Amino acid sequence: MRWALVRVCLAVTTMVVVAFAVPLGLVVKEMARDRAFSNAEREAAVVVPALSITTDRDQLERVVASAGSDDGMAVHLPAGDGRTAVDLGRQRAADADIAAVRRLGRASTTEVPGGSALLQPVALSLGTAVIEVYVPESEVSNGVGTAWAVLAAVGAALVVGSVAVADRLGVRMVRPARRLVEGAHELGEGKLGSRVPEEGPSELRLAAVAFNSMADQVVQLLANERELAADLSHRLRTPLTVLRLNAASLGDSPAAEQTRTAVAQLEREVDTIIRTAREAKPQTTAPGPGAGCDAAQVVRERMAFWSALAEDEGRKVRTAGVDRPVRVPVARTDLAAALDALLGNVFRHTPEGTAFAVDVHNGEDAVIVLVSDAGPGIPDPETAMARGRGSGTPGSTGLGLDIVRRLAESTGGDVRIGSSVLGGTEIRVWIQLAGSDPVRRGHRGSMRRRGRTAPR
Repeated sequence: MRWALVRVCLAVTTMVVVAFAVPLGLVVKEMARDRAFSNAEREAAVVVPALSITTDRDQLERVVASAGSDDGMAVHLPAGDGRTAVDLGRQRAADADIAAVRRLGRASTTEVPGGSALLQPVALSLGTAVIEVYVPESEVSNGVGTAWAVLAAVGAALVVGSVAVADRLGVRMVRPARRLVEGAHELGEGKLGSRVPEEGPSELRLAAVAFNSMADQVVQLLANERELAADLSHRLRTPLTVLRLNAASLGDSPAAEQTRTAVAQLEREVDTIIRTAREAKPQTTAPGPGAGCDAAQVVRERMAFWSALAEDEGRKVRTAGVDRPVRVPVARTDLAAALDALLGNVFRHTPEGTAFAVDVHNGEDAVIVLVSDAGPGIPDPETAMARGRGSGTPGSTGLGLDIVRRLAESTGGDVRIGSSVLGGTEIRVWIQLAGSDPVRRGHRGSMRRRGRTAPR
């Protein structure tokens, strides 16, 4: 906007300067010409009285000399009464021009080498005499160059001044707009304390006021949402207590132990939600180099949990790429929740006996977690990725895949749904590593596989 305003002002000012300076320069040139010929007419007027008194050559030569015009004046007397025509001074005009002035009886100007000549007729008793006054080109253009230089300097000063004023106005307009953009970016990155100074033109001040009001509303809405999450989570304590007491009375069977483990984990998750909602503040900066977790260890732990249920349902389970540590820039609980959401979908939406696998690929710039199964697949992946819509099957809300998507996008990665080599669905979770460029849509990259993986 700033440079556009400067360019517009430069173009308009240049056109105005040209529109006024060019005609004014031509007027100055014409005025200089008129001044030169006016001086020539005054010189010719000095000789006119002498011609009306005498036509004696010697006397006229003295009169011409007294006019002080050096060799710039000539007098042409006509022939008559038995005498020939007399020419005094240096003649520059052509004989035809002199004869035409004598015949018409009107003053005239003609071009001669080095300038112009004023031909002034004077009626005498013996005929019409012609006074010729030489006007050199230097006298015609005297002062024109200086005037044009002054006009050019004034025009340049006007252009520079208008550009400087336009630039200052542009800065005054652009700076608040730039601050508004920066504030919007900061708010989008989670810096909820970002506010914009309410200054600048009235429109931008109103925009800043609206932005600050919106930011306050966002902070208030998030606070209300955290309070609501804490309250709802706290209400789960009573049914959880009942479940824990009932699980304690189930005996020592593997199923009872698995139920008690699940209830204990659920209590921990509820406590974490309450504590986070009450105390934690929204994250405003990227995690540091030491933050994150070992994805391989999390996968091993969650697969150990789900393997018992898989064994009960006759499902074949395979894992790959979890034999070595794989650091990812996400919290351990978040990654575990995402894996539970994906594996829970496998158990919920595929028949018993359906095999599934979890592969971990560790690359230089990203980690890919693949969860694939041999089920019927997802007919509409786009709908399945939409929050709150799910795959359309009974019991599907779409919130599980949304949790996975938000986990991947928090690192700059993404989630894709495709066809598995097992014949069913493959969920590809791309987790971007800290310090690498965000993944572009459709980017696959060259991955270094760790351990045995299924063919792709």
